[in-house]
Amino acid sequence: MSSPSSRPDAIALIGPTASGKTACALALARHLDCEIISVDSALVFRDMNIGTAKPTPAEQQICLHHLIDVIDPTQAYSAAQFRADAIRLIGEIRSRGRLPLLVGGTMLYLKALRDGLSDLPQADADLRAEIDREAAHAGWPAMHAKLALLDPDAAARLDPGDAQRIQRALEIVRLTGRPLAENYAKKEANDAPAMCVIALDAADRSLLHARIKHRFDQMLDGGLIEEVLTLKARYALNAEMPSMRCVGYRQVWEHLDGAYDFAGLRERGLYATRQLAKRQITWQRKFSAEWPELTALDCLDPALPDRVRETVERALNHALPSKA
Repeated sequence: MSSPSSRPDAIALIGPTASGKTACALALARHLDCEIISVDSALVFRDMNIGTAKPTPAEQQICLHHLIDVIDPTQAYSAAQFRADAIRLIGEIRSRGRLPLLVGGTMLYLKALRDGLSDLPQADADLRAEIDREAAHAGWPAMHAKLALLDPDAAARLDPGDAQRIQRALEIVRLTGRPLAENYAKKEANDAPAMCVIALDAADRSLLHARIKHRFDQMLDGGLIEEVLTLKARYALNAEMPSMRCVGYRQVWEHLDGAYDFAGLRERGLYATRQLAKRQITWQRKFSAEWPELTALDCLDPALPDRVRETVERALNHALPSKA
């Protein structure tokens, strides 16, 4: 990793949901000869447009976008895949004389890119199915309690309802016989590019929550329920697939299954989105303490696009010219 004062190989713009990442990135792209690499675990899925707030075709015309619409909703995409794809894409973009601009809110992806990945076992389909069967019978809070017996430290970091992470933690501990901390201790060689990282934070969390409410209502009004119905008709989906665990999609699925009415869908969707933003901000603040190349900016600042541009100009050591 290069020193914070050296010219970066890439710019990363991260932030919680509804913090304005896409708008800032596109404003930057109008002045910067760049290509955008999505850092978002939901945008990889085809045909999931409304609930992921996917950039529109017109927005994607502003500059070339990568890692959007790369797999079907029946498939899975890992942090390891992202790391390999991002490193490859950064090299290709730089070879074209452009600057890679990484944009998104999947903090695990950015951490994997920057810090490398641990030597973890591959997913075991049979073991995952066994864990899912146990969870269907006992519930995920009970599975969280089982994890607490095997690995108290890992369980303490996970919400009892976080099915995806509890499943993976149980899988790793059962496959290796070791707690997660020991499994994560071994890192692969860090071949990550030098990055200038800009993290959008929210000085007033209540205002971010108001943005989240507005955007989620827009998604519902824009056809999120109909989108999930179309996905269910087009693909052989089930509720435990990573695509249908995405915030918003999970709540619509449960609503369609009769778990609660429209008001319940809206209430649970808003709560899940606020919790996602909280987790993203927690990740970012941890990054701020560990990464000297990170600059935190208030996403509620009316002059945010200018602040982002000024930060990039300092990193590149020159003012950004207007694109021809």
